[in-house]
Amino acid sequence: MGLDAWLTLAVVLGVLVALVGNRVSPAVVMFSGAVAVLVLGIVPADEAFSGFSNAAPLTVAALYVLAAGIEKTGALTPLMQATLGERGTYRLPLLRVLTPTMGASAFLNNTPIVAMLIPQLTTWANRRGVAVSKLLMPVSFAAVFGGLLTVIGTSTNLVVSGQMSALGLDELGFFEIGKVGLPIALIGFVLLVGLAPILLPDRRSARDEVEKEGRRFSFEMIVEPGGPIDGRTVEGARLRGLSGLYLASVDRGDTVIAPARPDTVLRGGNRLHFVGPTDRVLDLQEMRGLRSAELTHVLDLDQPTVAYFEAVVGPRSPLVGRTLKSVGFRATYQAAVLAIHRSGQLVENRLGTERIRLGDTLVLASDPAFRDRWRDRADFLLVAELDGKPPVTSRRAWIPIGILLAVVVLAATGIVPILQGSLLGAIALVATRVLTPLEARRAVDLEVIVVIASAFGLAAAMQGSGLADAIAGGMVNLFGALGPHGVLLGLVFATVVLTELITNNAAALLMLPIAVNAAASTGVDPRGAAIAVAVAASASFLSPIGYQTNMMVYGPGGYRFTDYARFGWVFTLLVIVGTVLLVPLFWVG
Repeated sequence: MGLDAWLTLAVVLGVLVALVGNRVSPAVVMFSGAVAVLVLGIVPADEAFSGFSNAAPLTVAALYVLAAGIEKTGALTPLMQATLGERGTYRLPLLRVLTPTMGASAFLNNTPIVAMLIPQLTTWANRRGVAVSKLLMPVSFAAVFGGLLTVIGTSTNLVVSGQMSALGLDELGFFEIGKVGLPIALIGFVLLVGLAPILLPDRRSARDEVEKEGRRFSFEMIVEPGGPIDGRTVEGARLRGLSGLYLASVDRGDTVIAPARPDTVLRGGNRLHFVGPTDRVLDLQEMRGLRSAELTHVLDLDQPTVAYFEAVVGPRSPLVGRTLKSVGFRATYQAAVLAIHRSGQLVENRLGTERIRLGDTLVLASDPAFRDRWRDRADFLLVAELDGKPPVTSRRAWIPIGILLAVVVLAATGIVPILQGSLLGAIALVATRVLTPLEARRAVDLEVIVVIASAFGLAAAMQGSGLADAIAGGMVNLFGALGPHGVLLGLVFATVVLTELITNNAAALLMLPIAVNAAASTGVDPRGAAIAVAVAASASFLSPIGYQTNMMVYGPGGYRFTDYARFGWVFTLLVIVGTVLLVPLFWVG
């Protein structure tokens, strides 16, 4: 290898180490890698930042907006509600819910699909006495399988398609990846229904843990007329910053103030709704000017002024690695953390000094508008109400459904390319006021877009410096004795490993030039090798980190990290074997 290849290798290894370490945002890491190969003179500026003008990131951004329109209007709610039903104890309802999940994920970003299902499945499972851990991971995996059916099924498929043109190959046809993905998805579907009861453990969700522990209560106190608190503000009455307690609302009789703010003035007869542990009730009862309303209850999900939520901490959250106290959680989010659900157990002691980890599920008490304020922010990967109520279906739900169908049909028939169709669809949602411009902007995950665009620069450096050719030669020497199937096995296995360690989009773009070069020297069709990488990068089953929907169900399902490998190894093996066997059947070198 030449100097440029060695320098590129050093940059790529540095990027991989930083991504695996998970201490810095993936977008920052990938963009820094693109800048590094530019500054080192390995590639010119137009190649280092070619991803920012590529169709793939723009298409992904537009599809995020389309998915947001469907989520906001609740367009899929009637379908998903009808799937569970009341007949059957486990396998039949699971079969019914996995079918539309997989089908919808072939055409939509699967994040809002899974986000919509989590509270509904949790409520259904609690009502039927079924462990929710038996349902949520299969739903996430079904969404992953659905992404293998079309070019818009996952962002990974789109970025592979976009990079293929840069490598001298035609872009993917709309259903082309389904030649491999459909057989794998169908077999995976059968295995999900058959193996979930056997391989998935019974775990208690965050909601179950809080309710069954019974130590977290909401209760009311009344401000005594003419007492020392009457006429004072919440802060002046020293009802702010109480250890373990949260003043959720102030009921004046004619109006309710929720959440209560520091400058809220308290008046005699006001009913103050607190949330916290029972051992703190006595402290309030001893406070002059307050008397008990003698109303206590565990997580009253019907309380109109207080709502309870599960909020999953994602990889881009500013909370990761920090304590609730250091971020001023109550003031910043206008909510109280009742408990932290981590690896299937509650963390309740000294919550203010507990460092938040990736994947933690925070059990929160706040006002009912909390979800609307924070569901589209990077702070939380998922915000779901504990009452399990699905989003209300809007009368305008037909608009995003109709736009999506038009985009799919036009792209599948080749009349309008997917980029132009998805951009027009996103604009139409704003023009018809289904989404506001702010909602459309928030729907786009800029972190993912920057990762995708920056990875194009690293892929170009690997190709131009000769590093991809050198690594491909090493793989051919290692697996070449096993023939084309052996080379494919090496490529797919390496992609699967990278996907579990770093983002799936970055894994695909880093492996793609290696795969195309390896295919060219072994008789494997380069197009088939590229599709093998796309399938392997899109299928993540071994950890909650590898795929976003896996992380979303981690806390609500009460899972432990090892549960994913325990259940997911079967599906990982299916993807590896299925891809190696099917690709040569459709793409012959």
